[in-house]
Amino acid sequence: MVNLLDDLAWRGLLYQQTDAEGMEQLLNKEKISLYCGVDPTADSMHIGHIVPLLTLRRFQMHGHKPILLVGGATGMIGDPSGRSEERQLQTTEQIDLNVQGIKKQMEQIFDFQSENGAQMVNNRDWIGSMNVIEFLRDFGKLININYMLGKDSIASRLDTGLSFTEFAYTLIQGIDFNHLYDHFGCRVQVGGSDQWGNITTGLEVIRKTHDDNTKAYGITIPLVTKADGTKFGKSASGSIWLDAKKTSPYEFYQFWINTADSDVIKYLKIFTFLERVEIEALEVTVENEPHLRKAQITLAEEMTRLIHGQDALDQAIRISQALFSGDLKALTAEEMKDAFKDVPSVEMSKEDKSIVDFIVEAAVSPSKRQAREDVTNGAISINGEKITDVAYVVGGEDRLEDEFMIMRRGKKNYKMIKFV
Repeated sequence: MVNLLDDLAWRGLLYQQTDAEGMEQLLNKEKISLYCGVDPTADSMHIGHIVPLLTLRRFQMHGHKPILLVGGATGMIGDPSGRSEERQLQTTEQIDLNVQGIKKQMEQIFDFQSENGAQMVNNRDWIGSMNVIEFLRDFGKLININYMLGKDSIASRLDTGLSFTEFAYTLIQGIDFNHLYDHFGCRVQVGGSDQWGNITTGLEVIRKTHDDNTKAYGITIPLVTKADGTKFGKSASGSIWLDAKKTSPYEFYQFWINTADSDVIKYLKIFTFLERVEIEALEVTVENEPHLRKAQITLAEEMTRLIHGQDALDQAIRISQALFSGDLKALTAEEMKDAFKDVPSVEMSKEDKSIVDFIVEAAVSPSKRQAREDVTNGAISINGEKITDVAYVVGGEDRLEDEFMIMRRGKKNYKMIKFV
């Protein structure tokens, strides 16, 4: 089997290690438990969240046991890392809903059934029962204020303001690592590069509450960026979520399909579980036949299958093929609504109208004369059906679910008509 740390380095997934030599010796000697935490600040993760989780999954594939910490307690406070202002605090009820949403997504990524099956924990189970005196007496004494002021996540906020609540966050996460070390035999924490300060605080808490033979380690993953230096994980419509209701499988698939040639091999290494030889073969296709977009197609298929399953991938491919061929009749009404949610739209009444009047009112063609020409020349279609009769009347049978219609002029000019 490929050496795990060598593979992580090749994929560009090792940014910082607290003790690289000790970590390598540990992994060569035994199978370990290790963890990564996610705060439930929303009811879904987005693709920026999953890089440390996918790295944890790679450890699991090499026989190690992942512990998935969902921060029911820390999520109520807010991590100051990477932020310029205080988080809006959420209610306990909302946090609980968020935890459930994230749990379902974890189950899609990890194996929970095998001998080294993933285990999910919630830090509210041990933090929630701790009173303020216990917190200050048992843990507050362990960490010096000057030590905490040296953390980037804290130092960067001193000028703009930082509450004691968020100031204490790094210590609470340190308590998490210590608890998992004691009760779950957890030896390693994995996190994004912005978590380095929190991870090292955890190691400091472990060091001060155990003897000198205690060994725990931390690894961080570099921030994923595009080749042009811009932020990864956003599309024109916003963040790319794992929840299909927030970002549909088709939109998810299209996000990866649209990856630039300069980024696609890097993303295949970071996000997929393809072997090195497969990725290197795809790298050759990017260089020699980029127009085929084999690497992008592979990336989109691997990621959509992982997060949404094979059925959702099949649907995303069917929508993509229908749009490419112009054969919208192959799509269901729901698939059409999904595929065209971001195209220009207009609201119209449900009144029956001649095709020429309808086209002009919908601003599909600029004038009645042009509308007649477009119809006669076969340039107009409704829901994938070409309309060539200028006497055609647009009516109820053209309204999908009695709510909307997709009209196309020419090959690529689509408009969604919403009926009110």
